[in-house]
Amino acid sequence: MGPVGPYRRHPLAPHQLIADLTPTEDAIVLAHLGVPRLDAERWTLRVDGLVRQPRTLSLPDLLALPTREITSFHECAGSPLEPTVPQRRIVNVVWGGVPLRAVLDAVGVDPAARYVWSYGADHGTFADVEVDAYVKDLPLDRVADDILLAHRINDRPLPAEHGYPLRLVVPGWYGTNSVKWLTRLRLADRRAPGPFTTRFYTDPDPERPGATRPVWEVAPESVIVHPAPDAEIGDEVSVWGRAWGSAEIVDVEVSTDGGRNWQHADVEPRREWSWQRFTLPWRPGRPGRTTLVARARDAAGAVQPMTGARNAVHRVPVTVIIS
Repeated sequence: MGPVGPYRRHPLAPHQLIADLTPTEDAIVLAHLGVPRLDAERWTLRVDGLVRQPRTLSLPDLLALPTREITSFHECAGSPLEPTVPQRRIVNVVWGGVPLRAVLDAVGVDPAARYVWSYGADHGTFADVEVDAYVKDLPLDRVADDILLAHRINDRPLPAEHGYPLRLVVPGWYGTNSVKWLTRLRLADRRAPGPFTTRFYTDPDPERPGATRPVWEVAPESVIVHPAPDAEIGDEVSVWGRAWGSAEIVDVEVSTDGGRNWQHADVEPRREWSWQRFTLPWRPGRPGRTTLVARARDAAGAVQPMTGARNAVHRVPVTVIIS
């Protein structure tokens, strides 16, 4: 059955990200081309292109292969039509499935291959552009055991809106690269030419004027979970939140005066690809209105920008009432 959509489930707001693992029913869903309704008994995954032994795999074929679980944050990159507008569509879930590398090893990748093209069953029109199939690409040098052909989320089979019966999961990369309703993997010596690789989800390349680069790795980001926006704060409060990125977050600074002064928060180490919790005890010095701001820095030295980017800092207005 063809796609029904477009389909969107709005994410939890930052102050609602209390659970370490996001329940599946609260996980963000964004399907530009709608949600296909696939018959698992007829569904297959074709693996071809620059491989020695092309194969067509059924769902039972894939379910019979060794599986692994990975806990990972999963962030939507936001609208490709407004790429610098922060959306903060973030969840943290457990994926279960077959490592992509195992399937590629079984078909034998040709040495000339450089990319894996991933095809979804969704198709239709987006921003007045006709799309035959949602196609993304993945450099072969990123293929590791943590990339999954996932058929489970939070220890349950994938729901239709999350890609049933099979989806790609690329931890540490924006969700647009984790193709849902997967039907084909094609090995190629070049990048895929579709609109979602060449037109949408591309950013200006600061190192090459006039050129673009793909929206792949997740830039460092953080949000404040507590206190909530417009909360009334007393004599002492624990400011805490979540931080994540393609590289491990090594520092989170928190400002309690709108960004003029900063303090280093305690940051938990990363486990697998899970988001990281940061905490800062705060004793307000004076009453009144103020704004809390969090700013993350990753192991590669990248820092959240204050404005003008999808990962711009998160601001939370609060009121201090000192007894």
